[in-house]
Amino acid sequence: MIGGLFVYNHKGEVLISRIYRDDVTRNAVDAFRVNVIHARQQVRSPVTNMARTSFFHVKRGNVWICAVTRQNVNAAMVFEFLKRFADTMQSYFGKLNEENVKNNFVLIYELLDEILDFGYPQNTDPGVLKTFITQQGVRTATKEEQSQITSQVTGQIGWRREGIKYRRNELFLDVIEYVNLLMSQQGQVLSAHVAGKVAMKSYLSGMPECKFGINDKITIEGKSKTGTEDPNKSGRAAVAIDDCQFHQCVKLTKFDTEHAISFIPPDGEYELMRYRTTKDIQLPFRVIPLVREVSRNKMEVKVVVKSNFKPSLLAQKIEVRIPTPPNTSGVQLICMKGKAKYKAGENAIVWKIKRMAGMKESQISAEIDLLSTGSVEKKKWNRPPVSMNFEVPFAPSGLKVRYLKVFEPKLNYSDHDVIKWVRYIGRSGLYETRC
Repeated sequence: MIGGLFVYNHKGEVLISRIYRDDVTRNAVDAFRVNVIHARQQVRSPVTNMARTSFFHVKRGNVWICAVTRQNVNAAMVFEFLKRFADTMQSYFGKLNEENVKNNFVLIYELLDEILDFGYPQNTDPGVLKTFITQQGVRTATKEEQSQITSQVTGQIGWRREGIKYRRNELFLDVIEYVNLLMSQQGQVLSAHVAGKVAMKSYLSGMPECKFGINDKITIEGKSKTGTEDPNKSGRAAVAIDDCQFHQCVKLTKFDTEHAISFIPPDGEYELMRYRTTKDIQLPFRVIPLVREVSRNKMEVKVVVKSNFKPSLLAQKIEVRIPTPPNTSGVQLICMKGKAKYKAGENAIVWKIKRMAGMKESQISAEIDLLSTGSVEKKKWNRPPVSMNFEVPFAPSGLKVRYLKVFEPKLNYSDHDVIKWVRYIGRSGLYETRC
């Protein structure tokens, strides 16, 4: 498993170090600093192998978190642990940067004692850890509190403590999706998939049970077989989910038998589920690039962006990046909407639009002047794709929340007393069109 864990600043200085196994030595600290942090070329791979030692690293702000091992470990599990370790630190002292790590190094070592045992990940849930590790350090607990801590760590419901009370019971649900697309110059979809997650915030009293339903194909088909729902009507709205991953609070037995997502929610903010779908994706935008080489020293580029959703909806934070050749000497831009700027350091034209309604289109035209240099002319420019960033107020996969119910038999409040908020957010992942 993990042989050692190190936290570096942007200069390569070690802020936190903990070695769990004898096969990892202090030389690993210098090896990572020299070959990754101080490397001449940017290291793009999150895994670096040197002298039969694997370095798994993530970067948060100006801080590097690196797990070192000499064994053949599950890479996905190591990265999941690094992500949770970073999230746990953020839940304790906010932004993850060098100053905060230095100010809270005692707390971080206490957290490492709890979440890693001989290199094996343990409980990384911030809600559970906060019951016995506070910002001031480990506090002395009474017998009652000690028994509560024991039930939190080893009990059946380790993600929620008893006795929570709120004046107003509220439940917030966000469906956040990232659309990934690669489209050919002719408009043919080469690959497309949606990676989504359901993020929730729950401020509920007592120990409630929530039921949550979505329009996935398994649920819809199951209901149509029993006759409770019209199969023709539901078939069009059903979403085929390829794979999904649930929070530990979800009762998987009920999902397998009843196809209902039933769970006792943790208190506060958490991620209920992740999912992925590749079929029947509604692509929010179509990008049509037209590139024409007028001469050896001149090139014309025209890009048309078409929105493909309801006119009543508004897309925001739209950014289109149009690549330019390395030997570009000057660019003249004309855009119908928004602002466009040529960035020579990035070899790209960046076109930004604040808002765009559905079923609209906008275009940008550019005249690119090129320098005549022999070395560049010999090597033909391979056109990179046009990329796009955006945010839309709907789920491109078509996923819909069918119902969200809350049951609390012990306390005197019903499902109608809970205030519920549901929001859909669609964002761009890697959204590219070849030109």
